[in-house]
Amino acid sequence: MAMGKYSRVDGKKSLNCCSTTSLVVFVAFCLVGVWMLMSSVVPIQSQNLSTEENLIDKSSKQYEDSSGGLSETVTREDDSGSDSQSETNIENTQNVSQDESVSTSEEKQEEVVSKEVSEEKVESESENGDEGNQQEKFVKESSDEKTESEEEPKTENENDGDAKVNDQEASSGDGQSNSEAGSTEEAGGKTSENEQTDLEAEKKSEGDESADEKKQEDEVPSQTDEEKVENNQGNNSEESDTSNNMESEKEAENSSISKTQSEYSWKLCNVTAGPDYIPCLDNWKTIRKLPSTMHYEHRERHCPEEASTCLVSLPEGYRRPIQWPTSREKIWYHNIPHTKLAVVKGHQNWVKVTGEYLTFPGGGTQFKNGALHYIDFIQKSLPDIAWGKRSRVILDVGCGVASFGGFLFDRDVLAMSFAPKDEHEAQVQFALERGIPAISAVMGTTRLPYPSSVFDLIHCARCRVPWHVEGGKLLLELNRVLRPGGYFVWSATPVYQKLPEDVGIWKAMSELTKSICWDLVVIRKDKLNQVAAAIYRKPSTNECYNERAQNEPPLCSESDDPNAAW
Repeated sequence: MAMGKYSRVDGKKSLNCCSTTSLVVFVAFCLVGVWMLMSSVVPIQSQNLSTEENLIDKSSKQYEDSSGGLSETVTREDDSGSDSQSETNIENTQNVSQDESVSTSEEKQEEVVSKEVSEEKVESESENGDEGNQQEKFVKESSDEKTESEEEPKTENENDGDAKVNDQEASSGDGQSNSEAGSTEEAGGKTSENEQTDLEAEKKSEGDESADEKKQEDEVPSQTDEEKVENNQGNNSEESDTSNNMESEKEAENSSISKTQSEYSWKLCNVTAGPDYIPCLDNWKTIRKLPSTMHYEHRERHCPEEASTCLVSLPEGYRRPIQWPTSREKIWYHNIPHTKLAVVKGHQNWVKVTGEYLTFPGGGTQFKNGALHYIDFIQKSLPDIAWGKRSRVILDVGCGVASFGGFLFDRDVLAMSFAPKDEHEAQVQFALERGIPAISAVMGTTRLPYPSSVFDLIHCARCRVPWHVEGGKLLLELNRVLRPGGYFVWSATPVYQKLPEDVGIWKAMSELTKSICWDLVVIRKDKLNQVAAAIYRKPSTNECYNERAQNEPPLCSESDDPNAAW
């Protein structure tokens, strides 16, 4: 039995020797594997590791298959040499840690180089970002596989070491082999020290890898920030380019305009009207060809086929117009140097010449004592007119110098005034110079330039329009632009004079207004001005039209657009 025990101890010693030699071989192969990892691509490293593991397994199997029939001298020499071999193992592990630190430093250098290359090729990375991300993922996976492959053989070695220690403890039960057991314990302590150094090296390598991963993660936002900065710079450059292009285009347009202006010489209009020339009203070439002027066709607008390209000259001594509201009472004489109205209508307080000014007392043919008194007289005659409340937008027909509309501003009313360019020279020009809205127009053969049902009130004070002739066509035009329920104020001699002509006009006017369903609301006399006004109201519905005995004048057809105007 004793001899059997000693033979088992000898077998265990031979196994211990095999394990130490296999450790040395494994460390050597690890060094070779690290060198291969540093000098080859990641996928090849995994293949080398697998081949190394196969070689280690084969060598360990060979040593395990070999028999333990060695002599005692050989085993003692192995025991004595185990100390030197353990020292060499410690040195080898130190070299491995140094090599790994060198490898990590080289990897950091390579990462710095890759960072510089990535910064120089941001645009290419933005286009091939997906490929780069896949490569980074592949590298990380290969590194994880590498660490797992390194940890597996180490765990196997630890398990072998534990099994060996257990065998040594079992063999050390015999009292005669105390020295041999002590040597095995020293070898086990040295192997444990080797394992600790290996674990420390692994922790260092793992810490370096985690630090590298953190650096890579920190680099990603820095790269994105650089991309944002470059994008902003690109946008700013594009905006600057567009602004430069716009400026260049504007300069080209201005240069072309200046060239055309320099090439084309603007001439003064060679016309008899002089500063009062209006192309559409002074087109005598067309006016002379008119078949008749009985319906005031010659006062209507006749614009030339080709637009005028001449300049209307300014009056001599022209000055900047006086501003509102002072302009309502006076304007510069030299701006509109016409005195005929001052001579003909001066006694009615239309306009007067006062030094270098033309003054406007605010009078008119029917309100020579002032427009404000006349305006208040109309509202007293019919309070429902309610200036500025119910009546806010009005039309003044035959306005003269537009004093009626000018003073209606004081009652919060906007008046559109019009008059023809006739023997009362420049009456509309006076209105415009004063700052009062007015146009040159006439009640003739065409519609007024307004849509239907837009005016709350229409006013005519001695406007010299024959409302009663030709079936009341002109009065029907007023009916078109007057809103339903609106008022027509007619202040003319047929209302208050008894001359045969005036009586005939009044009779015709009464029949006409009745046929179009206008109600005569009131006739009131102004004692101060010795005039009177008749106020009519347009119906709000079509009931009166449908109840007429005779359909004269007829209702407009549906195809006749009431808003269509010249």
